[in-house]
Amino acid sequence: MAAQALGPGTTIVRRRAFFGLLDAGGWAWAVLKASFWFVTIIMMMAWLPDRALYATVQPTIELGVPLSTFNKSLDVTPVNFCPPSNANLPCPAPVGAVLPWQPNPPELGLPEARTDAAILAAGLQTLLIGGSDGKAARDSVFATVIRADGNIDGWTVGPALPAPRAGAAAAFYAGSAYVIGGVDAAGKPTDTVFVGTPDPATGKITSWTENADLKLIAPRADATAVITGDGIFLVGGRDASGPVDTVWKAPTVTTTGKLKKWEASTPLPAPRAGATAVLQGTHLFVYGGEDAAGPTTAVVRGEIGTEKDTLGKITGWSTPTEASAAQTNLPAAAQGAMGFVSNGIYYYAGGAGPGTLYWTSPDAEGNLTGWKTLTQSNLPANLNLQDAAPIVNGSQAFLIGGTAAGTPTQGISRANLAPPQPFFRLGLFYVVLPALGIGGEVGQQLSYLVAAGVATTNFVILILIGYAYNHPEKTKLFFNRIRERRRKPA
Repeated sequence: MAAQALGPGTTIVRRRAFFGLLDAGGWAWAVLKASFWFVTIIMMMAWLPDRALYATVQPTIELGVPLSTFNKSLDVTPVNFCPPSNANLPCPAPVGAVLPWQPNPPELGLPEARTDAAILAAGLQTLLIGGSDGKAARDSVFATVIRADGNIDGWTVGPALPAPRAGAAAAFYAGSAYVIGGVDAAGKPTDTVFVGTPDPATGKITSWTENADLKLIAPRADATAVITGDGIFLVGGRDASGPVDTVWKAPTVTTTGKLKKWEASTPLPAPRAGATAVLQGTHLFVYGGEDAAGPTTAVVRGEIGTEKDTLGKITGWSTPTEASAAQTNLPAAAQGAMGFVSNGIYYYAGGAGPGTLYWTSPDAEGNLTGWKTLTQSNLPANLNLQDAAPIVNGSQAFLIGGTAAGTPTQGISRANLAPPQPFFRLGLFYVVLPALGIGGEVGQQLSYLVAAGVATTNFVILILIGYAYNHPEKTKLFFNRIRERRRKPA
């Protein structure tokens, strides 16, 4: 049968798409449609199930793509709502800010008032070791358990030290607790190291012994112990004459994993006692404490060697230049202030004066980015807390004991270091909405079911859409029937 030819003068009208901008039979419209369905399928089969999973276990869920993904300075959110638990903090809370400090209930206070005590987490317990009752050093050890939610058990009396100690350094290394130096009952610096090892069955330390092999090179008190991958540094401290600049290291015996005798390392640029020291990468930061003239604002940084001959050793110390001192050194120094570290953020709190809390963090090059403060995060001004024992557990910071208003105290102050982010945020191209936030194993398992349910539902929807496109006449007839039913009177 011959094909029917077009008559002379016949014009083919080409259909237009996308508001008449594209040829419906051309490549541009085909690529646009293919791209649309490619993105739609990814969103329905990957992104939406992923959001559903996290919406089950997280308190908030983020929809869209914030511009901060590409540039942090573009994170502009004019609408923010924070939970009431953030009290009067700015919304959103600045990184590093802490919720207002809260005192402990009286029944959770220490059995006796203590100041200038050492503290560490050993096994299943948190131990407050030694310290002074305001008159002399004591040999007491108080034990508790800090829960994941920040609550603590009541304190119990643990095994006493072989001798009284206050101002000792403490570290938990390779399964053993070490109490290093400190002053004795007569107030004199000592050279002893006491060791306690938790019982494998109970997780509790049942006794302390003096380790003669780890006897210090010279008596020290108010030194700072820093744990490394191959031993313990003892930074600064004081002897009978005052603050010293010494730095010692007890390296690990490779074959046994135990510590061997102390070795002298590169000394500090200036004497320092009662400082906070933290090792981050190959940088050892030392801040706070006192030098020969009293409380100091100076921050110094030690460099840890990585080459074969210098591995694990301090190769030198650096002090800030005149240009960088303003952002590196502390804004102010206070007698008896406490330092602690959490998630790469360095804190310096309290001491004699208004109880200001400062915080900072190093950048990728190991330079401090400037100390910040927020009135709402300060310690209560009337507390005047000094020489408390700081410890961080999860997102909670504790200041235990210390001297409050000039008197040793049994009290504990606690603050949350992770203020919740806004439960609702509206920004450019994204929104943050409240989510279920179901925790534990139940939330995890439920999140898998929710994600699988969303993915299955979306898969069925895609099949129906594909069927509709491949059977346009049936699809049109189906919707016409629905419209006719709606038009019929009841």
